[in-house]
Amino acid sequence: MLPANRRVENAWMTLDQRGAPPAELLSAEIYDSWMRCITLGLDTLRPPEPEFVSPAILRQEQQRCSLVRGLALAEMHTLHQQIAGSNFMIAFASADGLLLDIISDPSFSDASNAASIRPGSIWTEGICGTNGLGTAAHLKRAIVVHGREHFFSRYNNLTCVAAPIFAPDGELTGILDASSDCMSRQAHTQALVSMAATQIENGLFREHHRGNLLIAFHNRGEYLHTLSAGLLAVDTEGRILAANRAARILLHGLPASSGRRFADVFRTKFGTFVDEGRRKERQRLEDDVGSQFVATIENTRQFPMIQGVTRPRQPPPKEVATQFVSADSTIAGVVRRVESAATRKMPILIRGETGTGKEQLARHAHAASGRAGAFVPVNCAALPDSLIEAELFGYAEGAFTGAKKGGSTGLFREADGGTLFLDEIGDMPVTLQAVLLRFLDDWTVRPVGGSKHQVNVLLVSATNANLHDSIAKGRFRSDLLFRLNTLEVTLPPLRERSDFAEIARHLIEKIDPSANLTESAIDLLAELNWDGNIRELRNVLSRLSLGDPGSLIDASAVESVVGHSGSERLSREGTVNHGLRGDLHDIQRAHVLSAFAESGNNISRTAPRLGVSRNTIYRTLRDKET
Repeated sequence: MLPANRRVENAWMTLDQRGAPPAELLSAEIYDSWMRCITLGLDTLRPPEPEFVSPAILRQEQQRCSLVRGLALAEMHTLHQQIAGSNFMIAFASADGLLLDIISDPSFSDASNAASIRPGSIWTEGICGTNGLGTAAHLKRAIVVHGREHFFSRYNNLTCVAAPIFAPDGELTGILDASSDCMSRQAHTQALVSMAATQIENGLFREHHRGNLLIAFHNRGEYLHTLSAGLLAVDTEGRILAANRAARILLHGLPASSGRRFADVFRTKFGTFVDEGRRKERQRLEDDVGSQFVATIENTRQFPMIQGVTRPRQPPPKEVATQFVSADSTIAGVVRRVESAATRKMPILIRGETGTGKEQLARHAHAASGRAGAFVPVNCAALPDSLIEAELFGYAEGAFTGAKKGGSTGLFREADGGTLFLDEIGDMPVTLQAVLLRFLDDWTVRPVGGSKHQVNVLLVSATNANLHDSIAKGRFRSDLLFRLNTLEVTLPPLRERSDFAEIARHLIEKIDPSANLTESAIDLLAELNWDGNIRELRNVLSRLSLGDPGSLIDASAVESVVGHSGSERLSREGTVNHGLRGDLHDIQRAHVLSAFAESGNNISRTAPRLGVSRNTIYRTLRDKET
């Protein structure tokens, strides 16, 4: 396949020769924009003269957009500081493409094509062809227009990164753009521009609903005061007035539109939620389909029903030593190595299938390290690409309009003196992997608008991906892997562990201390495949615990919950095994014993060969002896 720049060059040649570009040589967005320009009668060789509004109209439009413009200017100054190097310009335009403000480097201002890029110029596609501002305004989504992707050659030396800004009612209210010469292009510019646009939108939302109850929420508490948090505006009767974009994503499929009631979306009663807000800053919130959120009421001073109560400052929760079940000799060795590495502050990488207990082992490492700081988990896959850097490094007070008092420390600094757990590290975008690598060089973070801080953290990462395959495909940096895996351990799937009974008893003790599992129940559970590993076992045990308090959970109770289909599993040969019960008992036992002999009496080799747990092999051998 041709490089991108060669494909665009060929598209230009075809456009000159035939009057239309070939679709296969351009991205869909750029191709569609070029075709719109052709339909409008634009000629790449004869661009129209730049158009400007009068100074009076420009001032009028600047005043009309005063709120969003004020928020945008603050973000533009921040962006200008964040984007290193020269030949950059940050611009803000109205929804119809009128350029209202710019902040640029002197080198950019002196460029030959800069005369037409000034406040008062109009940047619609109909006048300027394919360009960042005009095309983003048409598409109503972020776009990058690089070099010769511009329809007119006068802009072919520019890279334009633009993102739309939406008002609380969902209408387009402005466009933010960062442009540079092509040689000064930076990979992270698009993420920074998208973050700034989101910050402006949240500022508009808060300002528009400052007289209403504002609820911030997220699935994970550490993201509650970040750009990815959902925002809901409700009145004192519990009627929903508006939801920001993040809230609509978090509540996808639920009736969170204006006019609906709090009770239409959440199981938690509105009165209960407000009363709880009087007592503590954060609380649990459950939506109508059972998803759990951490939520807070942001503007309590606006409401007498909450205002009079002083919220006690919550001390940070004390970390307690975790109990990581390790009766299996392989697991015991893993735990010992992890404990030793944690006490020496070695970066630890934990690998394993989903649900094998990677986060629990990370928490155990934190407890074993004796570190006084917090354990801060970060799900790299849950963070939008454009927000990860701000979430990790935070921002200083006053760094931008709407920044909360005191700023945000960022997750790295929250973990100072403690442990930072990067879950699903394999899903971190490549551009942010470089940022993490720089952090690991000197353990220093620099918040937006703030000064550098050195932190002392134990770094634990986890993944269920094959990182070596990701490296081969260019999705993960090999130099980062070598920094993360000073100690690398793998947690085996539940079906391969010999301590199933201990795990089951440990889980049921945590779920319901009054419940008791019988040996027959454990034996029956151990025969299942457990594709979801310990997480799936925990869910099944939770259902089993719903009976009478203190009752015994026996094999019949397990059978009623997991059913016949739940006990089925496929052997390596593809035949269906229904457990070692009933009429099949003798046949199955003979099959196991035969495989055991063929495997040199090695249980570890027999179990995967048959697709069963090692516990099943142990029980079959015990049956033989009796």
